[in-house]
Amino acid sequence: MTVEAFAPAKINLTLHVTGQRDDGYHLLDSLVVFADIGDRLEFKPGPELLLTVTGEHADGVPADSRNLVWKAAQAVGWTGHIHLNKVLPHGAGIGGGSSDAAATLWALAGQGLDIPKQLPVSLGADVPVCVTARAARMRGIGDEITPTSLPHLPAVLVNPGISVPTGSVFNALAWRNNPPMPDDIPEFETAADCAYWLRDQRNDLETPAMGVAREIEFVLDELRFIEAPLLARMSGSGSTFFLLYPSMATAHSVAEALSAAHPDWWCRATQLN
Repeated sequence: MTVEAFAPAKINLTLHVTGQRDDGYHLLDSLVVFADIGDRLEFKPGPELLLTVTGEHADGVPADSRNLVWKAAQAVGWTGHIHLNKVLPHGAGIGGGSSDAAATLWALAGQGLDIPKQLPVSLGADVPVCVTARAARMRGIGDEITPTSLPHLPAVLVNPGISVPTGSVFNALAWRNNPPMPDDIPEFETAADCAYWLRDQRNDLETPAMGVAREIEFVLDELRFIEAPLLARMSGSGSTFFLLYPSMATAHSVAEALSAAHPDWWCRATQLN
């Protein structure tokens, strides 16, 4: 039988880099949410592992052992045909590949396969939180996940197609021992309440990303003046940005306006949670 899975976009509302271990892994403190848009996967058992990739952003996505979907399936000993419909831009700081891998583990666990406890983090720092696919605080090297409760956040996701290699962004980070978020995350009644609190938090990779690709600063400056968002910030290591608004009606209006003004940008209205 064919099994289907959904791999939502992952958004880092905050990303505090709090240290670096001797083995090179960075320590993080991040508030993570997920969008209602994402990639879709289909799994059909068969004698050998086969991956096909189609969709809006299929170009450049490997369909072999370099893909985290392949690695996840291979790690649990599953064989068959996997079809990945690539809706999300890849290499965009929204956990596309990690979410795809997490969806693969979720789907195969539903087929009775055993998923080793350390497998998600071995596939990548974002995979464990993507397995939960709900609002959570992510700490350590991505292996410490604490689910949290947040209001639904109307948002616009914008990717201007700027290439920002994650390794280069971390290498450009001037200081790695930065303060974490407060010990306790408040309970928010509205999206505006949450956005106002988020303004006092950070994405420590935003400034170094600007050093790697100066265009990021120009894009962010423009986005901060589009319909006065509650918050405009880069997600992860970039180069996708999120804009928070008080209503989905405003988010849809902004997404349409940005798409018209910049037809080469990927702009989507979504709800984060």
